[in-house]
Amino acid sequence: MHTTDPRADGGPQPAGEPQHGGGPQPAGEPQHGGGRRAAVLFDVDGTLVDSSYIHTLAWWQAFRQAGYDVPMASIHRSVGMGGDKILDSLLPSDRDASQDSTIMTSHAAVFSTFWPALRPLDGAKELLAQCHESGLAVALASSARERDLEALRSTIEADAFIDAATSSSDAKESKPAPDILVAALEALGVRASDSVYVGDAVWDIYAAGKLNIPAIGLTCGGTSEAELRDAGAVEIYASPRALLENLANSAIGKLSARR
Repeated sequence: MHTTDPRADGGPQPAGEPQHGGGPQPAGEPQHGGGRRAAVLFDVDGTLVDSSYIHTLAWWQAFRQAGYDVPMASIHRSVGMGGDKILDSLLPSDRDASQDSTIMTSHAAVFSTFWPALRPLDGAKELLAQCHESGLAVALASSARERDLEALRSTIEADAFIDAATSSSDAKESKPAPDILVAALEALGVRASDSVYVGDAVWDIYAAGKLNIPAIGLTCGGTSEAELRDAGAVEIYASPRALLENLANSAIGKLSARR
């Protein structure tokens, strides 16, 4: 299985990555060797909440309303990128870009109609709880809009185990750029080398790879094991429940054992 090692402690940090001065940490916060915190970052759509195909449908509807006929299969493969990058990937480069904001607003409107129907993926809440109880900080690193993220968090019902959460408004560039992950690390005061990321799309794995963060892939969002492995995932599981059942031997378990 392909593996990606986090940067060695004290090595050069990429531009924009939070630095840690090694000073005292607030009492009660998860600590890592040498007084540093360690953390698990989670994508949300398709990773903790069963919403990837709802996003596919919402984008399909938004494209149709704007006069574009885009196959759902192509849309699903792009879900996980930010909305701006989805448009650039799936629509003609010579399109009237003044329509882009209307298309994204339409997608948001359609997706919001499904908020009451959203369901957490099996084991999502328990996985966050176990990571928290093992002494690791937990952050949601999502490209979702802030209002959508609120609905997703309400669906998971695990706020007691979440230390920070980032949305699309916290990043200049959306996935596969790593900005969302950098924002989550900064919110926690954690170095990339002291973290693991969990996501369901190749865009999640690519984003983590740009910071040398080991990424665990979940196939519950509809991306195959082979695609996640080729993107660079260090481990692959079928669902949050499957990861939870193997947590001790996973990259998360190894990170916790370093503490």
